[in-house]
Amino acid sequence: MQYLAALGGGSGIEYEILKTNPILEAFGNAKTLRNDNSSRFGKLIEIHFSETGKISGAKIQTFLLEKVVLVTPFFIVLCHLSRVVQCAEGERSYHIFYQLCAGAPQKLNLKDVNEYKYLNQSNCYAISGVDDAEQFHIVKEALDIVHVSEEDQESVFAMLAAVLWLGNISFNMIDNENHVEAVADESLINVAQLIGCETVDLNLALSTRKMRVGHDNIIQKLTLSQAIDTRDALAKSIYACLFEWLVEQINKSLAVGKRRTGRSISILDIYGFESFGRNSFEQFCINYANERLQQHFNRHLFKLEQEEYIQDGIDWAKVDFDDNQDCLNLFEKKPLGLLSLLDEESTFPNGTDITFANKLKQHLNSNPCFRGEREKAFTVSHFAGEVTYDTTGFLEKNRDLLHLDSIQLLSLCLCHLPQIFASNMLNQSEKTVVGPLHKAGGADSQKLSVATNFKSQLFQLMQRLESTTPHFIRCIKPNNLQSPGSYEQGLVLQQLRCCGVLEVVRISRSGFPSRMSHQKFARRYGFLLLENVASQDPLSVSVAILHQFNILPEMYQVGYTKLFFRTGQIGILEDTRNHTLHGILRVQSCFRGHQAQRHFKELQRGIATLQSFVRGEKARQEFAVLLQRHRAAVVIQKWIKGRNVKKTFKKINDASIVIQSVIRGWLVRRCSQDIGLVKPGGSKENESDEVLVKSSFLSEVQRRVLKAEAALREKEEENDILHQQLQQYESRWSECEVKMKSMEEVWQKQMRSLQSSLSIAKKSLAVDESERNSDASVNTSDEREYCWDTGSNHKGPESNGLRPMSAGLSVISRLAEEFEQRSQVFGDDAKFLVEVKSGQGEASLNPDRELRRLKQMFETWKKDYAVRLRETKVVLNKLGNEEGALDRVKKKWWGRRNSTRDT
Repeated sequence: MQYLAALGGGSGIEYEILKTNPILEAFGNAKTLRNDNSSRFGKLIEIHFSETGKISGAKIQTFLLEKVVLVTPFFIVLCHLSRVVQCAEGERSYHIFYQLCAGAPQKLNLKDVNEYKYLNQSNCYAISGVDDAEQFHIVKEALDIVHVSEEDQESVFAMLAAVLWLGNISFNMIDNENHVEAVADESLINVAQLIGCETVDLNLALSTRKMRVGHDNIIQKLTLSQAIDTRDALAKSIYACLFEWLVEQINKSLAVGKRRTGRSISILDIYGFESFGRNSFEQFCINYANERLQQHFNRHLFKLEQEEYIQDGIDWAKVDFDDNQDCLNLFEKKPLGLLSLLDEESTFPNGTDITFANKLKQHLNSNPCFRGEREKAFTVSHFAGEVTYDTTGFLEKNRDLLHLDSIQLLSLCLCHLPQIFASNMLNQSEKTVVGPLHKAGGADSQKLSVATNFKSQLFQLMQRLESTTPHFIRCIKPNNLQSPGSYEQGLVLQQLRCCGVLEVVRISRSGFPSRMSHQKFARRYGFLLLENVASQDPLSVSVAILHQFNILPEMYQVGYTKLFFRTGQIGILEDTRNHTLHGILRVQSCFRGHQAQRHFKELQRGIATLQSFVRGEKARQEFAVLLQRHRAAVVIQKWIKGRNVKKTFKKINDASIVIQSVIRGWLVRRCSQDIGLVKPGGSKENESDEVLVKSSFLSEVQRRVLKAEAALREKEEENDILHQQLQQYESRWSECEVKMKSMEEVWQKQMRSLQSSLSIAKKSLAVDESERNSDASVNTSDEREYCWDTGSNHKGPESNGLRPMSAGLSVISRLAEEFEQRSQVFGDDAKFLVEVKSGQGEASLNPDRELRRLKQMFETWKKDYAVRLRETKVVLNKLGNEEGALDRVKKKWWGRRNSTRDT
């Protein structure tokens, strides 16, 4: 099983199959005089395989000696249960009882093994080198693996404990007729608690028996021997049903179900031939089973083998062998066979073991395989030797002693396992009966005898074996002492003779163990021929192969349908075939490798082309996405930059308007002050008032100039902030050109606005000069005494204000010319830097450094120009204090300036 599990493993169920061995060995193996772990049951293991060669499941079939139960096939178990209630000296009962006492849980309240009558009969409680407590834990783990629940395990252990306590139940006499009743001690109480029934019901089931006479039910009290037999029968039945139930649970765990494929391997492991000093009914059944199996062995290895030689026309001399058919006829012949006479005697209520022995001697003494002995014994000549049987207990063991009272007791128990056992027993009792029957003690239903059931189940087993291709393994015991390294030649030779192994060897040496049909032989080795004989028939091809390889004629024979070879000849052909196939495979592998390489290269080229297409398409898609994002970013940047330029332009324009408004206001206020001071026909009385008016206007002009300067400083601060923002924009290389262009436009606008302001100032001053010249000729006579310079005397025509005005105009003209020149220079420099950044200028220049230098020059010139502009304003203020323009001219200029501002 381990070998098959290693080869067909992989599905996981093989581990469960292997774990069934500890369970079956614990419940079916025992220590005997010849073996510490003797298998007291035979099992047929049918392992099913899937289409891929993996183990897919297994099935179970059980056979018990006294009580036969048929379940689904897997393990065919033949187990004799008398060991449950009776053990020979030096032997043990089944291992599970000792394991239970050593490792059972405390709630079962079990005692030592020597406290139980069923176990202390043989005075053998332990096995050397075996720990029963450890084995109990191994059994529990195996039960877990085959999916027996914890609750069911507790019930199993309770049933085993109940069997042990049943053996301790004793009986007391209650009247003079030798009637008994069970003693109400701890044994009776414990059994009732373990199986779940009342103590009174258990006592009645063990001490009385219900019988139906006519239409009346009669309760019969049992004698001591009858009560003991009833107790032992109940114990054996509980154990038999428990064993059957466990096998059924294993069958459910290993069920094949829909995975059935028809592929299976069956392994029959059965106990061998037995011959002791005293042989009873159990050895009688075991040896009968071995006779039937030996006949199966003889038929396949002797009869069928030689029949095949003869049928195929082989020159063959028959090999003699010991045929055990006469012994089988002794057991199975009707109506005068051992089994038939046993069933017949069991039907008589007054039949005894002595009458049965006498009947055997009377009817079977003429059979060469039978010999009657003294008193109750008889001897049977088996294939393995003569065995003397003692008929004591034959009739009672052949009868089913479990009555309906015990079955009804189990059916009324509270525990579920006894109820299942009772149901199974009732189903067995309802089977139809064929052949000799008996009513055991007045039971309500007729039942098959144990021997008949055993024979029926054995024939089913043989039918299963006949439907398969058999292979045989013979186990030989080297010695009877169970000691290693000891080899008893006489014992081994005796076993070889008894098992028929010597005849098998003789047939194998003189026969043809290897055989093959002509078609298969030609198909397997035909390609080795040097010539093409494909059109010939298989026989001609086979003969040609034999001649080509020079196989000697005495090493083979040609039959009608097959070729028969002696040992070793097929090996020569197989070696040649394997060598040739190896060369063919090498050539095929090289050719297939070449094809695979070509195919691989083609696939590689195709994959590379496909990958290039895919990568190109992917790159194009990614580029399209990036291009779309870039365009969106450019649009957003243009929008942001345009918005920033507009904001900057608006701020500069507003600042320019403020500066222009301040300058224009200052000029208007200064002119209005001059005009207000010139009054025709004025007198000395009004001079003080005029001075006051002039001083008030002057203070107002100064206040406004200070306010304008403050506004100018604020605008300059705002301009500085704008330049800081401009420096932030310069940090981005991609926006440098746009920023420089925007700065150039800003500078040009500033210059244009300043230029326009200066041109307006020049025009206004020129108009004022012309008006002053025209008015000076008219009013010279009235205002000769007035002078622009208050601290000077009359100086002729230069003291009338013409010289100061011309000096102011010359200063302003110079400032305007300088502004135009500087604007032209800065504009040219800015264009040059734009060309350098775009790659059109000199490559040796650093545009960033030149831009910073140009900005520094612009800031320096701007500050210097602002200082000179303020100085010019101061000079103009001084000139305003000294000049004495005519009132009429001032009024006209003021009116014209107002009209110009309104437009």
